[in-house]
Amino acid sequence: MALGDRGPVGWVCFGPCRSEIPGPGQAGEVYALYVSPDLIGQGIGRILLGEAHSQMKGQGFEASALWVLCDNQRAQRFYERAGYQADGAAQDDVYDGITLTELRYQRVL
Repeated sequence: MALGDRGPVGWVCFGPCRSEIPGPGQAGEVYALYVSPDLIGQGIGRILLGEAHSQMKGQGFEASALWVLCDNQRAQRFYERAGYQADGAAQDDVYDGITLTELRYQRVL
């Protein structure tokens, strides 16, 4: 969790990968990464993601995966700058009758 003058301003949640990903070794997964919208672009997400990577490595994970909405190009660019690459996997989730497509990204830790 990232704390600022006003309290929590961001957090990251991760754990074991919930799906099989190609490649050797055990994979972790970033389940969620949130930063207060008015603070996006100030490095908070990068710090949180870096801490998650460090902790995953410490837990024996060799790779990290995550899912990004296919229309969220800002998040895709963020994760690509952090070394993630789309691996070709996609999944559809339906929320209130609306289908959202997610793309899986992964990287070596």
